[in-house]
Amino acid sequence: MTVKRMEKDDIKKVIEFEIELRKQEPDTYFWEPDETYAKQLEASFDDPRFNTALSFIALKDDIVIGRIDASVITSHSDASCFSVYLDWICVLKSERHNKVGQALLDALRDECKKQGAGLLIALTANNEEAQRFYKNVKGASMHDTGIWIDV
Repeated sequence: MTVKRMEKDDIKKVIEFEIELRKQEPDTYFWEPDETYAKQLEASFDDPRFNTALSFIALKDDIVIGRIDASVITSHSDASCFSVYLDWICVLKSERHNKVGQALLDALRDECKKQGAGLLIALTANNEEAQRFYKNVKGASMHDTGIWIDV
C-alpha cells in the first residue's frame, strides 16, 4: 500500500473507489459519484476556494482503497497558529483492518506538521466502527459535541 497526495490525475481512480464504496455499503453514502460529481471534483483543482484543501489517497496495486480529506482553518482569534479540520476519512470495508485509515491519518498529520498546524479537529461519525477507530488514534482525545448549522 502507498499513500500519496490526491491529484487531478487521480480523479478516475477516486470515482472508481467511490463506486466500490457504495457497492460495499449501499446505505452509507449520501451523494452519487456520477458525471456531475466527477466534473465538480475536477473543477475543484482549479478553483482557488480549494487552495487550503488537503487530500490523500491510499493505493493498493494502483487501485484507491482509502481517502482522507481535510481543510486548513485559519482564524484571527488565534493568529499565532492554525488548525486543520478533518472532513472525511473512508476506507473500503474490505480493507478496514489493514491499517489503511491509520496510514492516511499519518500522512495528513505529517502535512499538518509541515504547515505548522497546531491542531487537527475531527467530527466522528456516530457509528461503532468510527468511534472505535478514533478512540484508538494515538494522541487523540474526545472533546465537545459537534453542531451542524445550516447557512
